[in-house]
Amino acid sequence: MMNTVNAAQPVPTVGPLDQAPTVASAPPATTSIPVPQQKRGSLTPGGSFSKSELSSMAGSIASKLDQYLESTTRQDRGSNDSSSSVLDDHEISKGLSYIQNHKSSSSVSSLNNGGSSVDEDTALANNLAAISLAAQKISDIYLEPKPKKSAPDGHQVTTDHFEPEKHFYPRVLNAQIHPMVSYFFSLGNERSDLFNVTTASGHRQMIIVETNSCPSGQKSMPLLSESDEHGGYRLVLESAFKDMIETADHSLGGLAVVCDKNMMEASGYASTLTDVMKEKVWLVEFYEYDLDPPVKWVDRVMYIRDENKEWHSIRACFRYVTQKPWNRFPLYTKTIVMNQTVACLAGGRNKMMAAKAYEFYNAELADSGLSVRVPETINNVTKNEIPLWLDSMGGHAVVKVPYSNAGQGVYTITNKQELQEFMDTPQHYDKYIVQSLVGNASWSSMTRHGKFYHVGTIPNKKNNTFVTDLRMMVAGNKDGFRPICIYARRARKPLLRHLEDDPTITSWEMLGTNLSVKSPSGEWSTEAARLLLMDRKDFNQLGLGVDDMIDAYIQTVLSVVAIDKMCQRLMKDNTDGQPGQTFDMELFKALNPDSVLWQEVLL
Repeated sequence: MMNTVNAAQPVPTVGPLDQAPTVASAPPATTSIPVPQQKRGSLTPGGSFSKSELSSMAGSIASKLDQYLESTTRQDRGSNDSSSSVLDDHEISKGLSYIQNHKSSSSVSSLNNGGSSVDEDTALANNLAAISLAAQKISDIYLEPKPKKSAPDGHQVTTDHFEPEKHFYPRVLNAQIHPMVSYFFSLGNERSDLFNVTTASGHRQMIIVETNSCPSGQKSMPLLSESDEHGGYRLVLESAFKDMIETADHSLGGLAVVCDKNMMEASGYASTLTDVMKEKVWLVEFYEYDLDPPVKWVDRVMYIRDENKEWHSIRACFRYVTQKPWNRFPLYTKTIVMNQTVACLAGGRNKMMAAKAYEFYNAELADSGLSVRVPETINNVTKNEIPLWLDSMGGHAVVKVPYSNAGQGVYTITNKQELQEFMDTPQHYDKYIVQSLVGNASWSSMTRHGKFYHVGTIPNKKNNTFVTDLRMMVAGNKDGFRPICIYARRARKPLLRHLEDDPTITSWEMLGTNLSVKSPSGEWSTEAARLLLMDRKDFNQLGLGVDDMIDAYIQTVLSVVAIDKMCQRLMKDNTDGQPGQTFDMELFKALNPDSVLWQEVLL
C-alpha cells in the first residue's frame, strides 16, 4: 500500500477530539484584554511577569474569541467587518503583539517562582495554551480570509471513461521512454522528492527533501509499455489499493476516489479503478472550506451525495485529498481509506514528524551502512528563534511550515530582505522547521557535515545550469515495494555563481522546483513547461545514470519505511479491552508540540 501503515487498521469508535484547554479564571468577554504592565522597563522576552497576569490575558483573549465564534455563523468568518465582533482592532493588535513577543518565552520566565502552587502552574499552562489557540482563531478570522469553494456533487465513473488524453500531459502521450529509464524499471516500490547534490570534495549523492503520502505524478510519466494505456494508474491500484479493499465490508457500499486538486489524475485513478474492480466508482471533490461538502461521515462510514441529493455509503476510498486531510478524514474509519490519515500526520504531510521518523530509523540502521539522507533539520522552532538558527547556518537556510505542500509555506532565505519578508508574513501555525539550504558552491548552508550544493542540469548552450529535483513514486504491498513513476522538475531561473551577480533574482526562483501555483482565489495551476520527462529528450539534461536512479529508489523506500514505522509508533493497543488500536495523542503531542495542529485533527 502507499506509505504502508500496518498498525493503523480501522478500529472501534473512540471518544471525541481532546477538548480545548480549560481557561482558568477568565475575565468576562466584555472586559478589555489585560496586557501585563512593563517590568524592568521592557516587555522583551525574559522579563519577569506574574502568572496571574499571563493567565488573565490568555483567558480574556480566549473568552472573547469564543463569544465571537458562538455569535457568528461559519459563513461570516473571514469577514473584515469588525462591527460584528466583540473584539475591536485595537484589542486584536494589542493581543497579537503581546502573543508574538511573549508566547514562546513566558512559559519559562517564572514557572517555578518560589511558593507557587501546582494549581496555579496548571492554570498558567492551560492559559498559555489558550493564547496559542487564540492566535490561531484571530489569524483564521482576520488575517487570512479563506477562499470558500463549493464542490459539485459526486458522480459515478464507468469503464469506458478512461481516455489517455484526459489523464496525461500531451507531451507525455507523445514521449518515448528513455532506454536507461526503461532498463531501471526492468530491474525489479510512495513518492519522494530528491535532490542530486555533491559535497565540497565531489561526493555525489541523492538526499530526501520530503516524502509525500498522495500518489501524484502519473500524468508526467511516459508509458513503459504502449499496450497498457493505464500506465502507473493501474500499477498503484493493483499493487496497493486492491490488497487493502479485499478486507472491506461489502455491505458498507461502493468505491470512491475523493480529491481536492489535480482532477486530471484523480479522474484517471477513478476510471482505472472501475476497470480493475469491474464496478462503478464514485468521483467527488472534497474541499477544506466547503460550507456544504458532498462528503460526510456517519458512524465513521463515508457517504457521498449525488446529483439528486441522495447519499451513498462507501466501503473503500482512494484518497487524493492533499490539503490538511486530517481535518476532513477521521483517524478511525469503517470505510477503508488509502492512504490513511495517520500516514499524513506521521510524516507524509507533516515535515516535522517526517524529520523525527528519519532520525529514529537512522538510529536503527546505524550498523547497516544505510541511512535516510536529509538536509540538516532543526525541529519545533518558534518564529522568534529563526534568525538565530539562520545565523548558525551561515546566513543561508530554508524555513518550512511543516504541514504545507505543493511548494506552499517554503521560504528560502539568503539575505536580510528575504528574512524580513518571512518575519512579516502572518502564519497560521506556531512551530516551524529550519533546514540547511542546498544552493550553489558559494552560497550553501554550513552544517556539521559540511556543505552540500546542487549538481544541477547539464549546462545549456548559454552555459546555464538549473536546479532540478527528482520525484519518484513507489508502491508497496505484502510482496514488497516497486517503482511506479519518475519525473523531474527544474527551477525557473539558472543558478548564479554568486548571489550578488544579479540581485533581481530571488533565491526561490533559483531553488524552487514545484510546478503547482496557487492563485489568491485558491485555484491551482501548473507550470508544465518546467517539467522534465523520463524520455529521450529531457532525461539527458539531468546527467543521471542507472546507479543514481537505484540510489534514489533506495532513499525513497527507506524514507517510506521510516514514516511507516512512525505510524506504528503512534498507534497503541486499546487499554479498555476492545480489539484493535488507538492513536496515541499524548505521544503525538510530545513529538509535535504544536497546539494549533492538535485542534485540527479529527479523531
